[in-house]
Amino acid sequence: MKRLKSILSRNGYIKIKLTKTATNHFELKAKINGVKGRFILDTGASSSCVGFDMIDHFKLEATDSKVKAAGAGASSMDTQQASKNKIKIRDWKFKNFNLVLFDLTHVNTALENHGAKTVEGIIGADILDLGEAIIDYKKKRLYLKKLVFKY
Repeated sequence: MKRLKSILSRNGYIKIKLTKTATNHFELKAKINGVKGRFILDTGASSSCVGFDMIDHFKLEATDSKVKAAGAGASSMDTQQASKNKIKIRDWKFKNFNLVLFDLTHVNTALENHGAKTVEGIIGADILDLGEAIIDYKKKRLYLKKLVFKY
């Protein structure tokens, strides 16, 4: 697997360490608007999101949304959105990024019930698609392709 790492590195990918949680999810650290947070990596989530309680923490400007969120164990949840944010995952950066905001209480309650730490949000398919993501499950690594425009 050393070849995978070197091939991806030569092709502009950034290696990001993943941590396996007690719930068997992958977790990673990221910064939104310069503020650190812990996030679950969720390939099934269409959009990256943070909890309503993180609006001030991440310096977000929230606006109302008519979109309803759904996820494991919850559906038809009210949402808000926050536009024009900066996100940084290790050395991978993107500006003008949109986030979905909703109540993550059910997610964090489930994590706590299984002895895992709570999270500030979820990294979803929008970032994975944008970064042409490759996940190495065995080595617990996420690779995102460096974007060619300025941060």
